Parts: sequence; C-alpha cells; structure tokens
Amino acid sequence: MSAVSVENRLRSRNIRRTRARVAVLDFLRRAAGPLSAGQVTAASTLRSFHRVTIYRTLSTLKSCGLVHAVQGVDGTWRYSAHTPERSGCPGNHPHFFCLHCGRMFCLPGQSLPRVRVPSNAVVQGKQLVVYGNCGECRRG
Repeated sequence: MSAVSVENRLRSRNIRRTRARVAVLDFLRRAAGPLSAGQVTAASTLRSFHRVTIYRTLSTLKSCGLVHAVQGVDGTWRYSAHTPERSGCPGNHPHFFCLHCGRMFCLPGQSLPRVRVPSNAVVQGKQLVVYGNCGECRRG
C-alpha cells in the first residue's frame, strides 16, 4: 500500500498519519493471516518502534476501522488490516486457530451461522473461531 493511500485512509477518519501507523498498517497488509500484538512487535521491520507504540497504534487503527481484531481460544487478540487492494480480515467469516503452533488463519468464503438475539439488543460484531491442529502441525 502506498504511503499516499495510507495517508488518505487515515485522513478520512481524522487520524493523523505517523510513521508507526503507516509501518504497522503496511506490515499487517502483507501478513498471511491475523497476528498478535507480540508477533507484530517482534517483526524485524518494526523493531525500531517501542512495544507500547505498537500496542497504541494497533488500538488506534482498530478504533478507526483500518484494522480488525479477532480473539483466539487462547485469549490473545490478533489483528489484520483492511485495505483497498486486499480486504484483509473483515471478520465476516470464521477463523481457524491451531492449538499447537498458535497460528490463526482466515477461512474466507464461508458465512457465519445466523443467531437470534434479543429484540432490544444491538449486535456490535461477530466472530467464530474453529480450533484444532493445522496441517503442518499434524504432519510434524
């Protein structure tokens, strides 16, 4: 994603463009699946940023809708980018969590089950995480 498109996406949400925000969003855009804050912090391209900066950046990007968060069965939140050229992980599909290696995969193209909620309730999000052992861990 170009710096200009990141800047436009941040500006459209009245969020100031910072070096950390651009770097984290670009890193998540390239990721194969949702990543934990610890995984993002450990990335070699982001080591110049303090851990607290990464956590605050993820929180800001999530609150302005540029990043989606999904919680694994281990309780850890994982983040994925929403970008114009890659839909990222909008959360409207199930995810698979590997109990052995801790990786999370998107399962796009599958709809979430419909559920009935009380008539006075307002749904603010939905997620489904299926868990087990991934193919690599089963072979190992």
